[in-house]
This record gives sequence, structure tokens and C-alpha cells, in this order.
Amino acid sequence: MKPDILLIEPMMPEVEAKLDAAYQVHRLFQASEPARLVAELGPSIRAIVTGGAHGASNEVVDALPALEIIAINGIGTDRVDLERARARSMRVTTTPDVLTEDVADLALGLMLATSRRICVADRFVREGRWPNGHLPLAARMSGKRLGILGLGHVGRAVARRAEAFGMSIAYCEPRPVSDTAYRFQPDLEALARESDFLVITVSGGPATRGIVGRPVLDALGPAGILINVARGSVVDEPAMVAALVEGRLGGAGLDVFGHEPEVPTALWSLDNVVLQPHQASATIETRRAMADLVLANLEAHFAGREPVTPVV
Repeated sequence: MKPDILLIEPMMPEVEAKLDAAYQVHRLFQASEPARLVAELGPSIRAIVTGGAHGASNEVVDALPALEIIAINGIGTDRVDLERARARSMRVTTTPDVLTEDVADLALGLMLATSRRICVADRFVREGRWPNGHLPLAARMSGKRLGILGLGHVGRAVARRAEAFGMSIAYCEPRPVSDTAYRFQPDLEALARESDFLVITVSGGPATRGIVGRPVLDALGPAGILINVARGSVVDEPAMVAALVEGRLGGAGLDVFGHEPEVPTALWSLDNVVLQPHQASATIETRRAMADLVLANLEAHFAGREPVTPVV
């Protein structure tokens, strides 16, 4: 018999077709009463397939006594209780590396779009204001100072791209990263003060929750630009909104938010903010590669082999 799996969020149609061919798929996102579906299917579900933003709540996991593996279609594990998974001898897998380049591409895109006011200029033309109007000058990106919070795979990929723009690059981590010539700055507030752009690529979770708060935002200052392609939880969102509205922060390019899909309405009308609906890895190529890893991890597990990209 096909193993029963719980699909938390939709995937590409061709991927769902492959899941349907190999497993008995129960789609939580289509259920009119999700809690009732989980309660009814609980004893039979052996796997969860989910995204990094949705994860799998303890409430759902605890209702699935036969659960063996949580396959995350993404790299974030902050929405999955890894210690609980270890305690129950469950496997947790992610899709690392394959989304690095696309996330870094979007980070650079947000840097350019925010500093060069690309979205503002686009609206200026579309609204027919060019013939009689005037746009304020934008800010250059080339040659500026870039601070990176979290020099993992994505952080390094952002740095490599920034080199082509002649930017000076520094990073913040708990300790220096080996095999890199980028300048190490252990103090986040100091890094912000020394940067024109602060790009967040650090992992989410309790250790990083709200670490980009008012002191860091004020250090970045009225000419500085904040870019977040990591997790909304890393930023004190109310403090960021206040800093942008009050002019204490120069601008922001945001792909992630604290309570997705809800976005603070105060940001909607700000010309110095570029907003994205958590799309950093949303290319056909990357989503297919991510899905292939999800399928490979499930296949390996149910064949009695080690998953391809395990976290737990």
C-alpha cells in the first residue's frame, strides 16, 4: 500500500502528480476543516511535506503518532520543532543549496530596485506623469558599503554578486568564517553603522528573533537600506515600520514579513520600500530542483535508506 502523507501547502502541478503516483496524498490546504482532517487521518500519516514558511506545528505533529519524516520544500527549519523530532526519532529534511543563487539574485534585485527607485519610476511612467513631471534623483549602489547578516551559502552568494558592483563587504556572525577575505564585524549595530546596505541572510528561529531592532535600524540610519530575504522574524517589524515612516531608515527591500501573508499596511504607500510576496526562490528552475530533493528524500526514507539532505 502507498504510504499516507500530509501535504501542508500546494506544490507545482507536476510535482503533486508525482506525489500522487507514489503516495496516498492528503491535502491539508484544501480541507474545509483542517483540524478535523488531521484528527481523522492521524494514525495513518507517515510523512509531512511542507514549505519552510509553513513548517509543521507541534499541534499537527503531536496528532500524528505514525509520523516518520517531515520533508521541507525549502531551507528554513524555524517552523519545525527539531528537538521534538529528535525525541520521536523522526527525520527532517530540507532542500539546501539549490535555491541559493535565486535568493541571492533577488537580494541584489531588491538592492537595485530600492536604491534606484525602479518601482517608483515604473509607476511614474505608467501613470502618464513623465511628460510634465519630475522624479527626484536616486542613489547609486556601485561602490557602496555592504553589510551581510549571516555569511552562509546565501550570504556568500550575495557577496560574490556585490563584488561585481565594486562594493566593500563586511559580515556579522558569532565568530569569523574561515576561507573568506570579507571583513568580520561581530557587533551587529556596528556593522549597520558602517554599512549603506544591510542584507539579512541569517537563519530564523529563537536565536535570531528580533535581533534587527531599533538600535540596529537607527545605526543604519536615514540613508541606509535594509534588505531581508531570510525570515521576517529576524526583524522587529513594528520598529522597522516606525523607522521607515519617521524617516530614520532610508529604505527597505523586503521579501519576508513577520506574519505572512499579512504585510503592515503602513508600508504599502511608501516609495522607499519595495515589497515581494516571499518569492526569492520562486523560479521554475529552482522550484523543480527543490521538488526533486523533496521527492528524493521521501523515496530514500521509505526505501530504508538515509535521506539525501537530512537535518535530523
